[in-house]
Amino acid sequence: MRTLLYILSFAALVGLGFWAYQENYRTKQIVNEAERLQVQISQARARLGVLKAEWAYLNRPDRLRELAELNFTPLALMPISPDQFGRMDQVDYPSSDPVPAPLVEINNPVEVSTMSMQEAGQ
Repeated sequence: MRTLLYILSFAALVGLGFWAYQENYRTKQIVNEAERLQVQISQARARLGVLKAEWAYLNRPDRLRELAELNFTPLALMPISPDQFGRMDQVDYPSSDPVPAPLVEINNPVEVSTMSMQEAGQ
């Protein structure tokens, strides 16, 4: 009877050791994945910072003004005038009850095929 108890205890100990090893291995994998994700996040934040700096540099008002002056004639730009603006009551908003467009009947259907032009001629 004691022998059976010793064998079962040893088997349980081996089983728990195997389980602990697997959990330790899974935990290390998850920690490595989390560290990899943290590195990716920091790299993405650094790229985002560079992109924001480039955007701010390219959208400086003095630079845009200079570009507009340089390209005024080639792009046929017009100077801003008050008659280019309208009032809010002149804006045509869609109606609250839109009427669906009538369906058009197809009288002459077109045959669509995947044959190439050479196959069609032969």
